Amino acid sequence: MAELTRLSLNTATVRERWDLPACIEGCARHGIDWIGPWRDGLAAYGVERAARHIRDAGLKVSGLCRGGWWTAGTLAQAIEDNRRAIDEAAAIGAACLVIVNGGLPDGSRDLAAARARCLQGLAAVLPQARAAGVPLALEPLHPMTCADRSVLSTTAQALDWCETLGEGVGVALDVYHVWWDPEVLTQISRARGRILGFHVCDWLRETRDLVTDRGMMGDGVVDIAGLRAAVDAAGYDGPIEVEIFSSRDWWARDPDEVLSVMKRRFERCV
Repeated sequence: MAELTRLSLNTATVRERWDLPACIEGCARHGIDWIGPWRDGLAAYGVERAARHIRDAGLKVSGLCRGGWWTAGTLAQAIEDNRRAIDEAAAIGAACLVIVNGGLPDGSRDLAAARARCLQGLAAVLPQARAAGVPLALEPLHPMTCADRSVLSTTAQALDWCETLGEGVGVALDVYHVWWDPEVLTQISRARGRILGFHVCDWLRETRDLVTDRGMMGDGVVDIAGLRAAVDAAGYDGPIEVEIFSSRDWWARDPDEVLSVMKRRFERCV
């Protein structure tokens, strides 16, 4: 099992009840060493205030969610937003900036062009990311999100993009999005030196909504410990984020209860 010192709270897990300051205090109260904030919470609190609060609470930042979305609006707008995201990640000492690349542009059926646009955007901001010491963590999402959320769908495809882009780019692997892939273990092995983040939750057997019906670790069908062992064997020894979007269950619960359960399940299932 993974050591509890690797546990990170991705703030999406309690986003309906706690703002970023409450998440920081909650992590400190529950003895959780890492936090993975989202940019909307960061903007609401203020980047410098958040950086100071995180530092004063003795926390480390596993990653900032999220950059990308190259296909929303114009590419120039997306590039400018990602430049801001890189600066924000650097300011709070984030280990990486998680990139969700975006789906097809409105009205488009040209998947190849959408993917080329994502690579163009990544290449445009990569020099700034390298200079700031903020690695870009490409997160492949489940293929069912290809139209509206991510044209980057598999670990193999993400690693191909990493090889195209070069230094300063890696992958963030979320078990929710990669567990189904028959090549996932082979690709995790291939990812040695490229794994920047590892996210856990569970896939419920009767998932009602792909985006907001994730389960707590142990409540679904994913071999989480097996995937964690694979990323460890590939050389990853960094933080493990619990990221649960759960509109019918965990978002409605007391966040202190959620964090208590999260710690127990992490020790048992991850």
